[in-house]
Amino acid sequence: MKALILVGGFGTRLRPLTLTLPKPLVEFANRPMILHQIEALAGVTDIVLAVNYRPEIMASFVEKYEQQLGVKITFSVETEPLGTAGPLALARDILGKDDSPFFVLNSDVICDFPFEDLSKFHKAHGGEGTILVTRVEEPSKYGVVVNKQNSSAIDRFVEKPQIFVSNKINAGIYIFSPKILNRIKPEPTSIEKEVFPFMANEGQLHSMELPGFWMDVGQPRDYLTGAGLYLSSVHKKNPAALTTGPGFVGHVLIDPSAIIGENCRIGPNVVIGPNVIIGDGVRLSRAVIFEGCTVKDHAWIHSSIIGWRSTVGRWTRIEGVTVTGDDVQISDEVYLNGATILPHKSVSSNVPEPKIIM
Repeated sequence: MKALILVGGFGTRLRPLTLTLPKPLVEFANRPMILHQIEALAGVTDIVLAVNYRPEIMASFVEKYEQQLGVKITFSVETEPLGTAGPLALARDILGKDDSPFFVLNSDVICDFPFEDLSKFHKAHGGEGTILVTRVEEPSKYGVVVNKQNSSAIDRFVEKPQIFVSNKINAGIYIFSPKILNRIKPEPTSIEKEVFPFMANEGQLHSMELPGFWMDVGQPRDYLTGAGLYLSSVHKKNPAALTTGPGFVGHVLIDPSAIIGENCRIGPNVVIGPNVIIGDGVRLSRAVIFEGCTVKDHAWIHSSIIGWRSTVGRWTRIEGVTVTGDDVQISDEVYLNGATILPHKSVSSNVPEPKIIM
């Protein structure tokens, strides 16, 4: 089988992290986001990465995984952004080289990827396409998918319905017959707005409900929520992968190379990357600490992301979805609430409300 991953562009929603790395290479649970997807695509022999930003960095990254995972990874480089449908036409030579169906997915989606079940479901109904859907609590915030009565076939799409018609939304993961390529030209096109409605009208588009968790982790607040959902999933499948013991609360993932001081309280929903040094008496909850960081004694970090090789001073308090870029130095006894700090900056005074530090 084949797959296309929509890697996309500048990752502006996840800045300042994406000022250092393209979004698909930003770590999620201590592994690059895109690696979660590539590994989940077991049995897929051809993977196309549709990129339009810094493809050379992506190329050097995926080279070692081709042999390791036994897949051929090809880059489809856009000279202009082609939306969510145009990249399929650009990769026609690979996606349409035989009659087998192919997967399409957005690079910032994290879930329990059900690719095998999705493939079986798609082949069973015989239609041209299948959308993976997930249920949400507030459908009025989303575009929802409405099925035909007692059927997996999609009837229509409704944008932000004010009256309840469905609570299922597009999860950004699809499987298609190569026939869909006849509907798309290599030009900027939205698959959701310019392709799917026509397929649904022809009875060629179906939906399968996603079991388990789902999150688009393309912005910091959702990234942190997704990390918590992911850790819960790991706890159910492989609890030994998480760190437990005195001082650890809830689900915590720590790289073996990290050093943890005494009398710390870590968790719930914390990820600590490689070569991190955590001082004594540190408090961490709903936080991600990237590789090479130092968090000094008695610092308190909640609902925040600390970027690579950054330093957090003693008795410093960080909260409110603060995000630091690479190599940020935060002084002792500083309070940060909702700060966005660009790479290579130093912060020595309080930031009591959301602000970008440039």
